[in-house]
Amino acid sequence: MAKTPGDANPLPAASDRRRLPIGIQTFRTIREGGYYYVDKTAALRRLVDEGTHYFLSRPRRFGKSLLVDTLKELFEGSQPLFAGLAVHDRWDWTVRHPVLRLDFSGGDFTVPDALPANVEDQLAAAERRAGVDRAYASPQGRFAGLIEALHAQTGQRVVVLVDEYDKPILDALDRPDLARANRDFLRGLYGTIKFSDAHVRFTLLTGITRFSKVRLFSVLNNLIDITLDPRFGTVCGYTDDDLDTVFAPELSGLDRDGIRDWYNGYRWPDGKAVYNPFDALLLFRNRTFGPYWFDTGTPAFLVDTLVARGFDAFSLDGLLGSDALLSSFDVGEIEPEALLFQTGYLTVRGVESRGGRTYYRLGYPNREVRQSLNECLLDHLTGRSPGRTEQRLQLYDLLQADDFAGLEALFRALFAGIPHQWHTNNDIARYEGYYASVFYACLAAVGLDVRVEDSTSRGRLDLTLTFDGRVYLFEFKVVERASAGAALAQLQERGYADKYRGRGQPIHLIGVEFSQATRALVAFDVASA
Repeated sequence: MAKTPGDANPLPAASDRRRLPIGIQTFRTIREGGYYYVDKTAALRRLVDEGTHYFLSRPRRFGKSLLVDTLKELFEGSQPLFAGLAVHDRWDWTVRHPVLRLDFSGGDFTVPDALPANVEDQLAAAERRAGVDRAYASPQGRFAGLIEALHAQTGQRVVVLVDEYDKPILDALDRPDLARANRDFLRGLYGTIKFSDAHVRFTLLTGITRFSKVRLFSVLNNLIDITLDPRFGTVCGYTDDDLDTVFAPELSGLDRDGIRDWYNGYRWPDGKAVYNPFDALLLFRNRTFGPYWFDTGTPAFLVDTLVARGFDAFSLDGLLGSDALLSSFDVGEIEPEALLFQTGYLTVRGVESRGGRTYYRLGYPNREVRQSLNECLLDHLTGRSPGRTEQRLQLYDLLQADDFAGLEALFRALFAGIPHQWHTNNDIARYEGYYASVFYACLAAVGLDVRVEDSTSRGRLDLTLTFDGRVYLFEFKVVERASAGAALAQLQERGYADKYRGRGQPIHLIGVEFSQATRALVAFDVASA
């Protein structure tokens, strides 16, 4: 649920403000047009100093295209645009490199042969701009020939930039044969960069996913992947410091802690947390919290994949994945952990070492993603029953009033409203995890602080909710017949409440039972601890 950041949220004084670069991916436009700009040029200088061929994956709307365009202007020697930025006094402006850029962000690659035609058009345009004659028939040959010709023409090695390198594959994921054809075409195209190494000064490929090196980058195997490199964790996105300095004029009247809760939290190993720029900019424009980034993409494929692979809503926050697993993304071989991480629905919460290998603990980055994704999961788990929005509003109000009879009635109605054919077609509805998952999704979808399988000295508690100065401890059971409060009895016998007594807050124990035969809620027992 979107809400106003504060009771009074006046616009900052016009004299202190610059223009918000919403949707602008051109560095020159931002620098010449009076827009806010967060300086990333120190990180770009470090990339240039330390290597030659790079790959970077970041979720959508994270500023990858602007980063690529900034590199273009830097290598082309556009010195006035960099006045006052970190790189300005540490760059040799007398040397200008030709830049060859491929951009797949605007293409539609859902039909056969669209990708080769798109590449041919981009190469033809680059040849016209450089005054180079076409000398080869194949796209790969033209690409290599153009790189060599630009080097010969200018006397400087070429900078090759590829924006949204993976979009031709992602566009066609629901057509695996076409997706594989696009992948194989790109493998040959990108391999040209390695074969042209003598003519290349610098390379950067950016995209959303880290496709398997075995399948896509087996030829271009000299790329340095900086996706999980902590030194470049903030090369895209805004930090808290950026908001407090660069965007300070926009913060007047906004709830600063609320901004962090809603939008901060994307992390790559050991790096600072960052905001998705799109969220921050839309908040500054609209002065109201909302799922701006989440609403720009439809996660139907994501949700279908999670449910098909048996992932419960509550299991997502705390997933563990290795570096190899997080990179395991290919046509027909998509690991849910990799999909969630690479697309921005989970982020790195911590790094753990086991047996000489590194593992990453994943979790939701912020409230926007946790709340919005669970709304989608809830719709999928319960078959999109009518009245769902009204039920969510009632849930929040009933918790505020500590109305347990009302809560029981609401959840009974929720489960009773799930279409019978949904149960028939979904085996997961037989298991305890399904019911716990629906409860978790209901609570998370209204922005509540929910924890699952909370560890205590007596075992693991199914679900903990902290709300309005109170603690609610839930235990779920699927039973063959009504069991006279077995779930509540387990909460009491194992002393799960002991962990929370030091808070001095009211503690409520709630045992919830479901019939294995009818799939209906058959017990909702409440006691104070």
